[in-house]
Order: sequence, then structure tokens, then C-alpha cells
Amino acid sequence: MTNLSLLLLLLCGLGSQGFPANSETQEKDLETVQNYLEKFYNLKNDGTQIPRQKSNGPVVEKLKQMQKFFGLKITGKPDAETLNIMKQPRCGVPDVAPFVLTSGNPRWEKKQLTYRIENYTPDLPHAVVDSAIEKAFQLWSNVSPLTFTKVFQGEADIMLSFVYGDHRDNSPFDGPGGNLAHAFQPGPGIGGDVHFDEDEEWTNDFRDYNLYRVVAHELGHSLGLSHSTDIGALMYPNYIFSGEVHLSQDDINGIQTIYGRSSNDSSNPIGPQTPQACDSKLTFDAITTVRGEVMFLKDRFYMRINSYYPEVELNFISVFWPHLPNGIQAAYEEANRDEIRFFKGHKYWAVQGQNVLHGYPKDIYTSFGFPKSVKSIDAAVSEEETGKTYFFVANKYWRYDEHRRSMDAGYPQMIAHGFPGIGNKVDAVFIKDGFFYFFHGTRQYKFDPKTKRILTLLKANSWFNCRNN
Repeated sequence: MTNLSLLLLLLCGLGSQGFPANSETQEKDLETVQNYLEKFYNLKNDGTQIPRQKSNGPVVEKLKQMQKFFGLKITGKPDAETLNIMKQPRCGVPDVAPFVLTSGNPRWEKKQLTYRIENYTPDLPHAVVDSAIEKAFQLWSNVSPLTFTKVFQGEADIMLSFVYGDHRDNSPFDGPGGNLAHAFQPGPGIGGDVHFDEDEEWTNDFRDYNLYRVVAHELGHSLGLSHSTDIGALMYPNYIFSGEVHLSQDDINGIQTIYGRSSNDSSNPIGPQTPQACDSKLTFDAITTVRGEVMFLKDRFYMRINSYYPEVELNFISVFWPHLPNGIQAAYEEANRDEIRFFKGHKYWAVQGQNVLHGYPKDIYTSFGFPKSVKSIDAAVSEEETGKTYFFVANKYWRYDEHRRSMDAGYPQMIAHGFPGIGNKVDAVFIKDGFFYFFHGTRQYKFDPKTKRILTLLKANSWFNCRNN
């Protein structure tokens, strides 16, 4: 898995580098680049290895195409971020820009389709496999006029099977990791069929590769969708499991472009949308520092920038912390303990590095002393120098002493009294260089706690170097 390497990249702020100096590693990385571009970007193989140093040519152009697809800095070079993406487990279907439709726009000409499970993986009980596949079909039928009926013999429209290595479809699997599965576009014969690599460990949870998540993605191909550049879309090519399986708005738009809306639903279903860093209406659920870096949380995602890589980095929170729930409402770093605390409802989780600490989640009542009238925390921030943590709930705030592990007397107080000018509601807050940055809606306030004055009024996404800010 690549989560640890990504974590190190993010937290340690490693810059983009070319191939490492070690010659054996160079050869492996060159081979990775060549294989990846041949499989997914139609790089023609003339029997020679790609050159190490070349400023133009088909390899550079294919690298730029791949980097553009994944939203990377377009260098035409196999830098660290590019190699990291290439080494992640993913779908075996080639990438096609832009959003959604397979080349030639193939589609099923009928709305009632059949499917058959040809064999089962030994990794899971048959009933679990049946359920995962049925739920995956249901995701797509909920937003389209298509229906799917399971059959037990004969040729179905969509045949699903678990296979090893070279299984005689000109798309051999590559062993554990790498290509997890692939599917064929709508059509007769092998059209619509889905193959899963039996060398993978299939699960029904967050471990290894969640079967429901992979089936749902591959069925998008079976119905005529190609890969999406939207990292929040189910049809994004790389495997990311965030604890829940959704069709994003991008996925819904795609399937409805081909088949129209569901005939059983008068309303138009709306899926989650991936936040856009330079959206003028962007708001945040929570913000926390992470060993000096600022991480902005929104729905299932985090966003961040650093001095080494100026582009806004967007990914799932689960890439860092797969055991956290979605929809975090508040977060803060307790630097003296090297802990980050995440809040949702009346519970909270403490993490160090990538690990949720033992015994969590805990409730905010016994740990911090909140009254039962507090149902959730809106925002939180901790001052490393004083050991004081501020919790914001509705129009009030509490102050907690991290050293004594108890609430300070005289709280809660009104936000308008302790932090005049920022309004009566805080969505998110963090501290940097001694200043508080408060967020409410699309507004951000830079606040000096010494003078109790607002220094600057900013857009919420001002940290992302957007031109319109």
C-alpha cells in the first residue's frame, strides 16, 4: 500500500525529485514508467527501453498526458509525485480524458440487463460476494433507468469472474497489487464482462481491497463510462476506499448522459461533489495543523499546500486516517503530545501519525467536562505555548487546560466578548505564527489575540493562491 509513503511525503514536505541515484532503483522506476504508459496511455512499444534523458518525444508527451489527467505538475519527467501515482493499485482499464464516456460512446440498447457470477473468490463467503455485487448494481440502477437481474446459468449480459494472471482476454493480470480488475465496454460476447484478479485479497471492510468498491467501479465501465479525472468520483482510476461507496455527481452526470434519469424517481438524485480549491463559495468543516502544515478538511477530503509543491493537494482523509469517520466537524493539534484530535458529534478520536490511539473514540463529556447540552463541537484550536485549547459551540466558547486536563473556571463565554468582530459562529479555526485564523462561511478573519483585533478580512480559500482572491 502507498499510504505510508504518501504520509511521509506530505508530513515531511519532500520535494519533487527525479529518479534516485541507486542504479537498481533507477531501472525499476524506468520499467514502472514504461509499463504504466504502455498499459494506460497507449505508449507504443518498439522493443527498446525508454531513454533516461530526453526533453521531447512520445514518452515525455505521454508523461505529460498522465500528469494532466491526475492533476499533477506537468513536467514530462517521472518525478516523485508521478511515480507515487503510478505505483498505486488501480483499475486495469486505460485512462481516457476527459470526464466519463468510453471512446465511441458504446451503450446498451436495452434497459433490462442480466448478470451472472461465474465463480467465487475463496476470500469471502458466497453470501458476502453476492451482497457486494448486488449493492454495486443497485448504485447504478438508483440513478438510471437500467435494471439488473441475476441469472444462474447460460450467457448473461454481464459475466463476473475471479481469474488469475493471463486469462485469455489479452489483458493479463500482474499478481498482487497493481491492476485489481478490469471490465469491457457494452457489447456482445465479452462486452460488459468484469474480471477480478484472484491474486488480490478481497475483503468487505477497509483492509486490502474492498470488493463492493471495486465491483461498483468496474460496472461503470460495463455500462459505458470511462475513467474520471475527479478524485472524488467512483470512476477515478486509482483505488481509494474512504469507508463508504458513493456515486459522485460526476458519476451520476456520466451515467445519465448515456441512459437518462431513473424512471422510478421523479426527483433528480444529487451525489457528493469534490471540493474545488478556487471555488469562491468554498467553506470548510474543520482545519488543523499537522506537524507544522495546515490541513483543511471538507466532507471526505483534505486540502493542503506546501512550499515544495505550490499546487493545492486534494485527497481523501482516509488516505491518512482510514479509521476516522467521514464528516469531521472540528479538529486541533495538541503539539506537546504530538496528537491530533478529531470531533464528530459527541465523540472524538486522537491520532499520532497515521494511527488512531487505543481506546478511541471517547466522548467529550467525560474527557473534557462538557455538559450534556453540548451535542457537537463547531471548531477547536490549541495554543502550544499556554496549553490552552479553545472549543467553539454555537455563539459560545470554552477554554480547556491541557496540562491540568480540565476546563478553566468561568466558561463558557460569548464569542463576541472574547473574540470581538468575528461574529457569533465559527466553522473552523487554526493558529499560525501567533495569530488566530477564524472561518465562517466563505469569510476568514486574521485575529491578533494580544490586541483582540481583526487584522485582515480574507476569503476562506485565500491560502490556495487563487487568482480571484
